[in-house]
Amino acid sequence: MPETTLPVFLTAALPGSGRTTLDGEEARHAATVRRLRVGERLVLSDGGGGMARCVVEAVQAGRDAALTLTIEEHWTEDPPALRVIVAQALAKGDRGELAVELATEAGADAIVPWRAARSVARWEEGTRGDKALARWRTTARAAAKQARRAHLPEVAEPVGTRELAELAQTVSRALVLESGMTAKLTEIELPPQGDILLIVGPEGGITDEELATLTDAGATAIRLGPTVLRTSTAAAVALGALGVLTDRWT
Repeated sequence: MPETTLPVFLTAALPGSGRTTLDGEEARHAATVRRLRVGERLVLSDGGGGMARCVVEAVQAGRDAALTLTIEEHWTEDPPALRVIVAQALAKGDRGELAVELATEAGADAIVPWRAARSVARWEEGTRGDKALARWRTTARAAAKQARRAHLPEVAEPVGTRELAELAQTVSRALVLESGMTAKLTEIELPPQGDILLIVGPEGGITDEELATLTDAGATAIRLGPTVLRTSTAAAVALGALGVLTDRWT
């Protein structure tokens, strides 16, 4: 497998060998921002595990930017046996996007925006909500590239607490991060494979009613440590802990 320090660019189709062309926004970024030149190397990713190390054969900059590439090596990376789905409560300002960025870089396999009762941000139906969701998806895409990830995490449509509880019933383990709980992450039995649902509340915390709904659905309320984390950093910290407590980092 090639070195992971090469820049990663996403493409819809990934040929196994021969030549290919990178165009569109990814090509403009490669030619204008990264200033890649003939003879330099990059990695193409289809976002689903397929990766290819390529050498740049030709560069066309400008509005219709395009890079002609020769594929040197192609490989596929399997997803982790134990996936982590982060249910992230909507947060005000750019804190929600920061949460998505950090969680993606820390390895989240999927992200579910949660309309929690105490969320300051409100994604209403229509254009504003669509734009907010698009920003989360763009953030996840950029963070996955920054982290040189083979798998791009899906950012799902936003859900309410009832839908989140239904999701909790379908996974191998559901965990609610909430300060003040007696149970610790280090004390919880974690499955070796399947899906873990990691639920992160908003700035104002999770209401008693929401906590009851989630725990009735089989979720376990836990705390990460003695301090209170921001909603934008909690998932990333938990993902780091799960990387050590399971085989996700092996």
